[in-house]
Amino acid sequence: MTFRDRRDAGRRLAEALERYRSRRPYVLAIPRGGIVVGYEVAKALGAPLDVVVPRKLRAPYNPELAIGAVAHDGSVYYDTPLVGNLKVSEDYLQDEIAFQLEEIRRRLLAYRGERPQPDLTGQAAIVVDDGIATGSTMIAALRAVRRMAPAVTVAAVPVAPPEGCENLRAEADEAICLYTPMLFYAVGQFYDDFEQTSDEEAIALLRAREKEIHGG
Repeated sequence: MTFRDRRDAGRRLAEALERYRSRRPYVLAIPRGGIVVGYEVAKALGAPLDVVVPRKLRAPYNPELAIGAVAHDGSVYYDTPLVGNLKVSEDYLQDEIAFQLEEIRRRLLAYRGERPQPDLTGQAAIVVDDGIATGSTMIAALRAVRRMAPAVTVAAVPVAPPEGCENLRAEADEAICLYTPMLFYAVGQFYDDFEQTSDEEAIALLRAREKEIHGG
């Protein structure tokens, strides 16, 4: 299975989420590519669209290697075996968390302005991205969302390796992964068009959905 682009992936993901239409769904997308997918899901389900912003925690001396992730409220996920194997110190972890929380605050301001966090009480919170590998950032996002007291928390992605999807099932009430290929190298291999999403495009989609919901 491949997707033409993120919009195609979002429309197909929305079909798998249709049963949540009657459960007051609220779509929370992970920037930036996840916002394109999330916009299509939100539009199809008649749901509001907002963002949840996790950031990976970088390994010492190897910033491309993720040893975990943190979300806006300080919810943290650690790849515990990797942290242990690399002998990462507690001081390093706390400094890296603080650094990434500051970046999260900057990004939230850009995407959401001064608007308060959405009230998810009693709603079906659907956390969307354009795909996962290990799922570390999605897990941090799910942990943050669950603390916002939704009635149900759903992880939804177009593509994930089987073990990545299982990791999500341990954190959400339901995990929907449309395609779980055994041979998985990168999310982009399952898209014909995986061009990077700009901040400007992501913000425009968030604003467009808000106008569609509230008018104006």
